Amino acid sequence: MKRLGLIAIMVFGGLLFSISFELPDLGDARSPASTHVSPYYIEQAIHDTSVPNVVTAILADYRGYDTLFETAVIFSAGLACFFLLRITDRKAPKARFYRHLATGLTLRVEKGGRLPEDTKEFERIDSAWVPSDVIINMTCRLVVPFIQLFALYVIAHGHHSPGGGFQGGVIFGAAIILYAISNNLRRTLRRTSERTSALLGSGGVIIYLGTGLLCILLGAGFLNYSSLSLVPGLDPVSARSYGILIVEIGVGIAVTAVMVWIYYNLASAGKLDEGL
Repeated sequence: MKRLGLIAIMVFGGLLFSISFELPDLGDARSPASTHVSPYYIEQAIHDTSVPNVVTAILADYRGYDTLFETAVIFSAGLACFFLLRITDRKAPKARFYRHLATGLTLRVEKGGRLPEDTKEFERIDSAWVPSDVIINMTCRLVVPFIQLFALYVIAHGHHSPGGGFQGGVIFGAAIILYAISNNLRRTLRRTSERTSALLGSGGVIIYLGTGLLCILLGAGFLNYSSLSLVPGLDPVSARSYGILIVEIGVGIAVTAVMVWIYYNLASAGKLDEGL
């Protein structure tokens, strides 16, 4: 099997290497992209889509298929990490550690011992205990909402300024991960569970795909947002602008969820019990 894989890599690698000689030289002003494609995007993007940000117009409209598959690849990465890292057969830990909130005293509870998980006097801590820092915890709690608000702005305002679904999704996911690092994994899971992350990840892809299917149902091509002009008060150009916004929201949701999903499995070695 290893030999077969090596042969396949050599064959396809050699094929890709040979094809690369047919590509235009880097920075070639006479290449098709420079003489036809790029000038059209730059000159006609605002006229076709009513979106000042040319990059967003290209990624979500002119190259909508490509971006759809990029979003699917991101979700596939989260799915791959789940199947490779997730450990479903949980074994009870030999001991659990709890911190007394009032005094900071640490208790070790051996297997079989009981301490209410929802007690207000103790909080469970990881076995690789890291001292609690009130300043870090409180600072992150204050900062995280503003980071998430900025992420929503980046997604919603990606039409008119640098940003979009990928960038906003990364920022929002980073805010959740920051909360997990400054507190602990279990507390974060209570707010955004693994199942929620998986559902949101697939939901983001479905929003993108569903927008394209809706365009077909309205009598146009797949991801041809101009068909959304059947909605009262929209003209074909404005409809393309709103269609771009819808798929950008789907991308943002997918990127956020997959980032968090991957982090959960990496930080806890697939156990979702302990970890930063």
